[in-house]
This record gives sequence, C-alpha cells and structure tokens, in this order.
Amino acid sequence: MTRKFAKVTGSLPGEKAKKLLERRQAAVVKGVSNGVPTFAEKAEGALITDVDGNTFIDFVGAIGTMNVGHCHPKVVEALHKQIDQYIHPGFNVMMYEPYIELCEKLAELVPGKHAKQAILLNSGAEAVENAVKIARKYTKRSGVISFSRAYHGRTLLTMTMTSKVKPYKFEFGPFAPEVYKAPFPYTYRRPDGVTEEQYIDMIIDQFKDFFVNDVAPEGIAAAIIEPVQGEGGFIPAPKRFIQAVYDICRQHGIVFIADEIQTGFGRTGKQFAIEHFGIEPDLMTVSKSMAAGVPISAVVGRKEIMEVANAGELGGTYSGSPLGCAAALAVIDIMKEERLNERGEELGKWVAEHFRQLAEKHQEIGDIRGLGSMVAIEIVKDRQTKQPYKELTNAIIVEANNRGLLVISAGAYGNVLRFLMPLVITDEQVAEGLAILDDAFEAAVSQLSVQA
Repeated sequence: MTRKFAKVTGSLPGEKAKKLLERRQAAVVKGVSNGVPTFAEKAEGALITDVDGNTFIDFVGAIGTMNVGHCHPKVVEALHKQIDQYIHPGFNVMMYEPYIELCEKLAELVPGKHAKQAILLNSGAEAVENAVKIARKYTKRSGVISFSRAYHGRTLLTMTMTSKVKPYKFEFGPFAPEVYKAPFPYTYRRPDGVTEEQYIDMIIDQFKDFFVNDVAPEGIAAAIIEPVQGEGGFIPAPKRFIQAVYDICRQHGIVFIADEIQTGFGRTGKQFAIEHFGIEPDLMTVSKSMAAGVPISAVVGRKEIMEVANAGELGGTYSGSPLGCAAALAVIDIMKEERLNERGEELGKWVAEHFRQLAEKHQEIGDIRGLGSMVAIEIVKDRQTKQPYKELTNAIIVEANNRGLLVISAGAYGNVLRFLMPLVITDEQVAEGLAILDDAFEAAVSQLSVQA
C-alpha cells in the first residue's frame, strides 16, 4: 500500500542523528537503553518526526504512556495555562487545588463505592514503593508478595519485586528483604497434556501451598499483581486465578494491590484492567498514560488503609506537581469526551484479528494474546517446541523501524512483540502500520533464512 504517514529517507540514523548520537555516547551513560537510533523533533497524535525529517507511526506510545497521543491540544492548553499561574509551590509547603481535584477524580474512577483517598507521586516505581509502605503501616506486617515475570520498577524495593534478572537486577544486589515471589500462570507455556483449566487450578493450588512452604500469611502485608503483565510479556491473568488471589488476600487480611501503571487509562478497553475481573482492589498504583507524558503517579485506595500514615510520613519534593496534575485532569476529560475506552476495545479486536491472519502465513507466530488494545504476539522457532526466537523478534523491530514503524519487545526471553499505539491513532494510521509490520516480518524471516 502507498505510504501516507511513515516516511524514512535513507538509513537510520540520519546525518543529524549521527551527530547527536556522538554527543549522547559521550555524555549519557550506556546503561540507559534506546530503541530506534534517532532523535525526536516533533510529535503529534500517533506520529513522531525525527531530526532528519523521518516520520514514524508510533506503536509504542513511550511504553504505554501516550494513550491520548502525543501533544494532545487539550493537554498542551492545560499545561500552558498552569505554567502561567505557577509551576511548583510544593504541595507540602503551600497546597494547590489541582492536586485535590485530581485525587477526587481518581477516587471516582477507581472501582468500588467505598470511601477512597489518594496520594500523588512522581513515577510508577515510586507509587509501588508507597503502596507497600502504606500496606505495611496499615497491617503492621513486613512481607510483600509479587509474582513470577512481574515488573514493578527499578528502585531497590521495586527491583526486588521485579522478576527479570537481566537487564534489571544482575549485579545490582543485595536486594530488599521480605519480598516473596509467587507463581503466575502463563497458559501458553503450560505443560503438555494439561488443559488450560487444569493448569489454572494447579497454579491456584501452588499459591495456596506458597503460604505453607514459603511464608506464613500472618507475616504478609501486601500482594501486588499486574492484571496483565507488561514487561513479562503481555500475559493476562486468568480471571479465576486473580479472583482466587484476591479471595485469599481477603481471608488473611493481606492488602491486595493492583499495579495498573501500564494497564490503566483505557489500554485494555476499560479505564482500569482490574474492571475486567470484577474486583475492587484495596490499593491501586497508576502512572504512565495518566498525564500524557508529564511525570506523575498515584496510589489510590480504601480510605481506612490510606489514612493510617501520619503527617510527614509520605510525600516528596516534586510529588503531585501542578503540571502533572493539570495534564492528568485534561487526560481524564479527553478519555471521556473521545470515548477512548471504547476505542481501546475496538483497536484490540482489529489488531488481534490482523495477527491471526498473519499467523496463517508465518508459523513463527506462536501465540496472540492480550486484553483490549494491550496486544502481543510471541515469536517462536517452532510451534510445537515453542522455542523462543529472540533473533527474529529483534530483526522484525529493526526492519519495522527502518520502514517508519516503532515497535518494541517484551517477555522473559525477549521474544514478544508488544503493541501500545496511542488510542487516538486514526484508522488509516493503524492500517498503514500493520502493513509495514507485515513487510518487516517478511523481510526479517527472509533475512534469517538466508543467514541460516
């Protein structure tokens, strides 16, 4: 098909990007990874233009941060208005209304009719840290449960709670104490001869045994779970499993924390992914798409849990910045006005169906999964053995980038292509992006076949 949006002239990086890369390599640590080897100059909606004039269709959305798109006019307007008033008096010095208004809005949006309170912070990892602090204060217990393949952040505590060793944990220990890993079902990789229902039963039983063999429930303050694992490979939690975890937490007085940092704000077809499961979490962490790229996060939860901390025990210098609050309030309005939850559901169905058709041509597509528009495909060498094919996954990403489509990988084996396009993306842009992906897949398969 004719390319209307994606335009890449020559190879990447271009001449201007090459000069910036030299400066980046000299001044910025290599420990910060980068995807496509170029630099943004302008972004709008689902399109990003680099310094050399190349334009990319964005199927990454800053890893799930741009659900309302790049530079949405209402977000830009809200930021300009806020900058003209004040930038940062510091909520713990002099309060400001946008902080309170955002907390009120979040309390309305989070599932449950019970009374709720919120605290605003800076990043997803900081939200997770504070959720744990609050749970420990409330329960007077210290233990924390996270799950296999989980990702919760890069700070000491959240890195401990994260599963993937490389690149997140290797040689960064020792880690925080009193953090325990429980099993999380990965139905695609269940044992041969075991049905999906049998497998879910098995993992639920293992979770129950966890409190016999690994830790006593009386010592656990909180269990934190992603309704759909993000970095772990876009693995949705089976409904029956997550409900079982919730019930066990209720039985033992364990605070149930839903980590909605990547799944929230319309990504799964609902405001929050946990709504698909019929559960009202005790605490919820949110960030990423909450403010369309302006750093801010929150913990929202039951009032009786949230209010246990005394004055001065929670907070931070930049927590709940006015700019983040203004952007987040605009995002909440945009999502309602533009029906982005519904759009997320529509996009997910479209993309998943396209991948099912693509899988008929390429046996390397082992699994297609997700929730709403949080969709992924797992790349394997053989559908029978399910051997991960990271080399092909990386080759597809490079080929897509070179054609003007931004995509990234995920998963413990690095063999999952995950898709997080802004929900405001147009139908034409989706169709063109998927066509580019098809071409990139074909080229990558041919390239590796020749090399073999």
